[in-house]
Amino acid sequence: MSVHPSSVIAPGAVVPDSCQIGPFCTIGPDVVLGEGNRLISHVVLDGCTRLGEENVIYPFASIGVAPQDLKYHGEPTRTEIGSHNTIRESVTISRGTEKGGGLTRVGSGCLLMAYVHIGHDSMIGDHCILANAATLAGHVTIGDYATVGAFSPVHQFCSVGRHAYIGGGTIVTQDVLPYSLTSARRENKAFGINKVGLARRGFSEERLKKLQSAFRLLLTAKLNTTEAVERIQAMTADPALSAEARADLEALLAFIAASRRGVIK
Repeated sequence: MSVHPSSVIAPGAVVPDSCQIGPFCTIGPDVVLGEGNRLISHVVLDGCTRLGEENVIYPFASIGVAPQDLKYHGEPTRTEIGSHNTIRESVTISRGTEKGGGLTRVGSGCLLMAYVHIGHDSMIGDHCILANAATLAGHVTIGDYATVGAFSPVHQFCSVGRHAYIGGGTIVTQDVLPYSLTSARRENKAFGINKVGLARRGFSEERLKKLQSAFRLLLTAKLNTTEAVERIQAMTADPALSAEARADLEALLAFIAASRRGVIK
């Protein structure tokens, strides 16, 4: 194990020999690290926190710290971080609260840029990008492959669908549709599908066209949400539709049905 002599590892912490712990890091007694994690310097890992393998954590990041919630009084809640994440400078990730489920989770393969905040009881999927100073209030859910732009706050209990792209400076107070490109000009709007991002991830031309058709029904066809959903449901019944395209449409419909705060259109 490579541990700088200025760092403090509490008795009880699990730190494999393959980890690198740089100067002035603090690791609490209930922290468990997987293989190959690298803490560059001045990193704080606190509470009941579990990290997977091969994460790189930059200076002044704080993970598993107590939530910024006045109802929290030291209950034994948790933080879980997956593998192969890059967590940049001054990122803060709060552990869960008892009433919120007791767990804050970040998946694998994510990039959390400088000054990102992930509030208590939030759930972040795999391969997500949170740009500089993206701020998630408590109980936020982010789907796989989603991107949250710089300086974008996300309201409590909001959900961001998988493969969604949120432009910088967007104040998110309702759920963000999966596959969508959503941004703020004068007001928050969805502007269609995240076509470039989806193409980069290997979506076929058929899948892109079907999603574009579904979003036209939702955004520009002058239908209310119920009417648009009925039309999209009819699209899924097409026997010529591929299994992948049908799954995309069904995921979109399921997200709308599960929304508690309404969706940005």
